[in-house]
Amino acid sequence: MAVETQTGPVVGTKSNGILPSALYRPEVRSVIYQIALVLILGFAAWWVINNIQDNLRRQNIASGFGFLDRRSGFDIAQHLIEYSSASTYGRAFLVGLLNTLLVAVLGIVFATIIGFLVGIARLSHNWLIAKLATAYVEVLRNMPLLLQLFFWYFAVLKSLPAPRQSLSLGAGAYLNVRGLYLPGPLPQPGFDWVLGAFIVGILASIGLSIYAKRLQRETGRQLPVFLPSLLLIIGLPLVVFVLLGAPMAFEYPQLRGFNFNGGVVILPELMALVVGLSLYTASFIAETVRSGLMGVPKGQTEAADALGLSRGQSLRLVIIPQAMRIIIPPLTSQYLNLTKNSSLAVAIGYPDFVSVFTGTVLNQTGQAVEVILITMGVFLTISLATSFGMNWFNKRMALVER
Repeated sequence: MAVETQTGPVVGTKSNGILPSALYRPEVRSVIYQIALVLILGFAAWWVINNIQDNLRRQNIASGFGFLDRRSGFDIAQHLIEYSSASTYGRAFLVGLLNTLLVAVLGIVFATIIGFLVGIARLSHNWLIAKLATAYVEVLRNMPLLLQLFFWYFAVLKSLPAPRQSLSLGAGAYLNVRGLYLPGPLPQPGFDWVLGAFIVGILASIGLSIYAKRLQRETGRQLPVFLPSLLLIIGLPLVVFVLLGAPMAFEYPQLRGFNFNGGVVILPELMALVVGLSLYTASFIAETVRSGLMGVPKGQTEAADALGLSRGQSLRLVIIPQAMRIIIPPLTSQYLNLTKNSSLAVAIGYPDFVSVFTGTVLNQTGQAVEVILITMGVFLTISLATSFGMNWFNKRMALVER
């Protein structure tokens, strides 16, 4: 007996909807994920901001940056610009920022010089010099920076004699437990011409360097640059200084009672911080320099020897210019580390930006959110500016393919 079956379209076995099919496309899913992430981050930011506002309202703390115009009411031991307890919190912000920049600039200069010398010394053919450089690197870079700062401040500088028993360094300079006292310069009428000659000397030396490089690139002829630049930068202002009758006087420090008055004083906290940061960072820079020098192909050294160049000429003219393209990127990181490590100044009482602003100003005003945001913005700006400058310098030093 035959059984007849009826066939027809099966409904619902296959979906032709637009939305489900679109979800299988990777580009659509990526957009959905990004939108979801933005919504989650937006909700998190709203929750944080709302929570902060509730806490500030509960503690009766007014938000905003108006506190910067209020009177600070505290003194700062070191200030590069005019400041007193009657100044505003905004002025205290500038004083702390300048103190931090002073430490950063001095530390970078000294750390670079020491680091390059030690890095080159590590590759010296002299056994004693190479071993001493190795010991310097291995000891300092493996000791905590804070411990080194404590050593220089408490064990070295705090062991100096009192003001009445100060160590005389000659030329009116004295060293004691309260700092290094130096004669203070007092510019006289006509000294502006000396500054003008100094600026002209710098510009002229830059122009001479550019011309010498262009001449060498076009003709192969080398012009002496170092000594003429030295004469322009130092000799020209010195000649103007002598011709104008030495328009400069000095205020010498004088012992009055239990302390010195007059002159310029360098705080022991500043000296300990600069020395500690410089020596510590220089140990890392030395390794960066050593790796950069070793990264130059050995054939370059052999070619320099074949040309009859001395060891110093080979380093200055052949090896170091090529090694700089290897050295500069990690050197930038060390500069950034030094600047951020300067915040350890609070441990030895140096009035840097963190100590003045994030410490004293925050405690007096209670504007925690605003102070932290400003502090983050300051260090971010300094780091980005340093990175931008070093990246520009790196491009200038990069090898150009012909």
